[in-house]
Amino acid sequence: MEQLTNEDKTIESTMILVQETYDHFPKQFIWPKDHLSQTSSEELNEHVIDLQGFLMNDKEATLHAANLLKESCLSHGFFQVVNHGVDPGLLELAHEHGRTFFKRPITEKLKCRQKEGSIVGFSCAHAQRFREKLPWKELLTFEYHENGPHDVVEEFFNVAMGAQYKETGLIYQKLCRSINKLALDILDLLEISLGVDGHNHNYYRQLFEDSVSIVRCNHYPQCNKPDLTYGVGPHCDPNTLTILYQDQVGGLEVFVDNKWKSVHPNRDALVVNIGDTFRALSNGVYKSCLHRVSVNSFKPRLSLAFFLCPKGDRELKAPQDLVDKHGRKRYPDFKWEELLQFTQKNHRADENTLEEFTKWLLSSKNE
Repeated sequence: MEQLTNEDKTIESTMILVQETYDHFPKQFIWPKDHLSQTSSEELNEHVIDLQGFLMNDKEATLHAANLLKESCLSHGFFQVVNHGVDPGLLELAHEHGRTFFKRPITEKLKCRQKEGSIVGFSCAHAQRFREKLPWKELLTFEYHENGPHDVVEEFFNVAMGAQYKETGLIYQKLCRSINKLALDILDLLEISLGVDGHNHNYYRQLFEDSVSIVRCNHYPQCNKPDLTYGVGPHCDPNTLTILYQDQVGGLEVFVDNKWKSVHPNRDALVVNIGDTFRALSNGVYKSCLHRVSVNSFKPRLSLAFFLCPKGDRELKAPQDLVDKHGRKRYPDFKWEELLQFTQKNHRADENTLEEFTKWLLSSKNE
């Protein structure tokens, strides 16, 4: 067998810390006390939006769905959708393949480890990027191209992990294609809810016709000290939309009305939250969803997240009529690759990412 490199050994050591139970909790996973708060016992009463009528071009149903979406996005940027058109059987099959992957030995998972400077591959707790406040999770990340190589997901699994993962790659390729279609449909509904001028019809959809999105399987192991750490700390996603399929364990929490509220898993629904990129594309009208993930000492948790992202060099700006409505342009034009690199190299994603990125971007351009 190929010898492990020093980098492999470092990640493997971190992996062991995650999987084993210790009386002395590993310090790199401990979050500062001022970041920690008790897991919420209050449930979020978010809108669960039925998309069936909208997807069938029913005008009345579309208006109702758009109004519910608007209420959610003005308040906290979070909602769930049912009758979304994504095959439940395919979702569960992808989940099962994800569970199987994370049960593999560490040496097997490290075959596709995330290399420095890359966002794709296997990672334990982002240990290759951070040295403190590590999230209590391991993750497998890959890309989906809407208008590029049609088998990019399948190719990732074949090349990075071997021919035995051919079926896994085919399943995820098919699922990504279906979720991407849903994401574009939700963009249309967001456009309707914002009242974007008819002259700008399909404004948002056109920005993502050649999207290069990020897909991530998240595994949150059992944790013997769940009050000291997070599966994911408080943050807003920097991308446009996040569509999430989760198991029934729970742990996702959203910040609303100055408190954290838990999200009750809905077996029939997909979770959707607004990211910083769409906040900018709405000229700040809609909120990025501030959320976190808690862990527990009883059960592991698994989720599959589809992060809708534009192509890296796509110029992003809010529709002009939204700017005119509100009297000013709140955010400068930017490219997705600039925001992505900012979160990879300059700023760890949190609730202030978009504001900090705006300052950094303006400063860079002035220089």
